[in-house]
Amino acid sequence: MSSTPIPDKRKSDLLPRVLSGVVLVGIAAVDLWFGGWAFALLLAIGGALVLWEWLALVRKMTVGPALRLTLTLMGPLAVAGAIAGLWVVREQLGFTAALWVFAMVWATDIGAYFAGRAFGGLRLAPTISPSKTWSGLIGGMIAALVVGATLGDRAGIEGVPLWIGAPMGLLSQLGDLAQSWMKRLAGVKDSGRIIPGHGGVFDRVDGLLPVAIIIGLLAYGGVLTVRG
Repeated sequence: MSSTPIPDKRKSDLLPRVLSGVVLVGIAAVDLWFGGWAFALLLAIGGALVLWEWLALVRKMTVGPALRLTLTLMGPLAVAGAIAGLWVVREQLGFTAALWVFAMVWATDIGAYFAGRAFGGLRLAPTISPSKTWSGLIGGMIAALVVGATLGDRAGIEGVPLWIGAPMGLLSQLGDLAQSWMKRLAGVKDSGRIIPGHGGVFDRVDGLLPVAIIIGLLAYGGVLTVRG
């Protein structure tokens, strides 16, 4: 009696993940390029979706009332802070500087993924996200360092060291872990289903939120500038 092979879900999800990823990057790049109302619309829609998914997770989390209230209040603050940070960078420092912020986060995700698969090793936080490893953490930081230094130099970033990509890579992965913790306590795999193969919008920008807040504050305070 022959058995029917069970399809590998990771392989079956690969095509929609790649296609939706390309579409998302394309939309973000176009809106970044135009800036102004186009970028504002992207931030408004994306921010609303992230906040909706954040609050939905909090409602499902098995936590006490004090922590639930804290997380409920943190949601609007985190989303508004990230939106403001990205807007300040784009409007004050320009397209390439804003792309630099996104690129450090994207590089972190890619570097962590491939380093984790290539080297494996000790689990980073097995009770929160069993798939994450220390090698992935380091690989993500190195990738963010390289991309941040390369694109940062091209963007004329001044006021901060070009190796800022490394701590931003760490911060991005901490944001990812924080969201994984929320999903673990909510008993769900993804924050939503709006993006084929990727889950929710919050799943895609969890690492961007803290990076955008910090970089935005540095730009707003005049610490982070670009060469004239």
